[in-house]
Amino acid sequence: MSFALYRRPGGVVFLDDDPDYLEMLAEVMPLDWYVRLFLRPVACIELLLKEPARWEADAWRQQEIINRWREGAALIPQILQYWREDGTARFALTQVCVVDYSMPAMSGLRVLSELTGWSGARVLLTGRADEQLAVSAFNRGLIEQFIPKQSPEIRLRLTDAIQALLRQPDGRHQQTWRSTLSREQHALLCEPMIAQELENLALRQGWIEHVVIGAPFGVLALDRKGSASWLQLEPAGKLRELAEIAESQGWDAATVADVAVGKKLIDLELQLALGAGQKPQPRQAFAISSGEAVLHAALFSIGEPFSPGFMTSHERFIATSGERQLQD
Repeated sequence: MSFALYRRPGGVVFLDDDPDYLEMLAEVMPLDWYVRLFLRPVACIELLLKEPARWEADAWRQQEIINRWREGAALIPQILQYWREDGTARFALTQVCVVDYSMPAMSGLRVLSELTGWSGARVLLTGRADEQLAVSAFNRGLIEQFIPKQSPEIRLRLTDAIQALLRQPDGRHQQTWRSTLSREQHALLCEPMIAQELENLALRQGWIEHVVIGAPFGVLALDRKGSASWLQLEPAGKLRELAEIAESQGWDAATVADVAVGKKLIDLELQLALGAGQKPQPRQAFAISSGEAVLHAALFSIGEPFSPGFMTSHERFIATSGERQLQD
C-alpha cells in the first residue's frame, strides 16, 4: 500500500435498459457523487468517447506545472492556480462506467468494447445466465468488477465497488507527481503504516482532492467547499536543518527546540512559495511512525485569497449539476 500522490472525485455513469432499475440507483447512490443515467447504449458511448481529449488536456496541464517547476517556478502556487482556473471541469470527467450486460440493442460487453481510448474503470452488472461470460471478461482484463444484479445487498456491493474504483489512483497522474519526489520521500509514502495514517487523516479532514509534492514535501489538499490546506511533512532526519533555519530567522529558543524534536513545525517553505508577505507560523506537529521510519507532520490552512473557494468547489458542482434524470 502507498498513499495516492494525486486523487480527486469524478463522475459515475450507469447504463441499463430498465428505467425502474436506473431510478432505484439514482435514489440510493451517495448524494456527493456526480451520477448520470443512460437508457440507450449509443448515447452513453457518445458521451464517454468525447472525454479522452478532455482527459488528455487535463493531464497536459498538470505536466506543464512540472515543466515550469523544473525551470524554477514554485509548485504550490501553480497547483492552486490550476484548481482556480479549471473551476469544476475536472469533476465532470467520468471515472467509472457501470453497464448492464443483458440489453436488447447491444450487450454490455459490446458497449465497453466500443469505448476505445476511454481509460476509466468498467463494472458489469449481470443476470444469473451471464456470470460465466462476466468471469471470462474479468479474467481477460475487459472489466474491473462484475456484480450480479440479483445480489441481496446489491446497493451496498455496488456502492463499495464503485467507491474503491473512484479512490484508485490514476496511473498517469501518479507518474506525473512522482517526478517531484525524491526516492527517500517516495519510500516513506510507501510504508504501509504511514500510508494508512495519511489516508485516515485525509478522511478526517474531509479532503476530496489532494496532490503530494516533494518540493517542499507535503500534501496540498482541497475540501468540499473549496478551502485549501497544506500538510507539511518532515522526515526525522530533516528536523535539525529546519530548526537551524528557524533559529536564523529569529525564532525564540523554545520554538527552535520544539522544531528540533518534531513537536512543532514552521511553514517556512509554504509562505515563501505563496509570496504573500505573511510571517511563517509554528503549528503543533505529530509523528507518523512505521518501524524505523518516522515522518513528522503539521497541518496549515491556506487563506481565502489563495484557496479556489466555494464558487469552484465540488460541493457547489454537485449542487448545480442537475437532478439525476434518465437520458435517452
